[in-house]
Amino acid sequence: MLYLASKNHLITLEQLLKQCHLWSDTQPSASAMASHAPFACDTMAFEQWLQFIFIPKMAELVAQEHPLPTTMAIAPMAEQMWQGMTDYVELIRHLHDFDALLSQQ
Repeated sequence: MLYLASKNHLITLEQLLKQCHLWSDTQPSASAMASHAPFACDTMAFEQWLQFIFIPKMAELVAQEHPLPTTMAIAPMAEQMWQGMTDYVELIRHLHDFDALLSQQ
């Protein structure tokens, strides 16, 4: 059940990023992808991190039924990055829901 719910959250996250025009067709450089900073904040935008690092890594964990994070806190970063941007309210709410799902395991 948790893996199916997580998969659905990832699908919805992609859809919301696209609806908000935050989805990119251009992948960041290899050096940007190799960042060790939280959310790769030193090399890419938060939405790029969601698209190119978070979604693929979580999708792999889900597909392989590997343990999922239990203390995920992505929504606070989204709130900080998109503060005052009313177009992203649903996206932020979705990230809160995903954080809550994984913390309830």
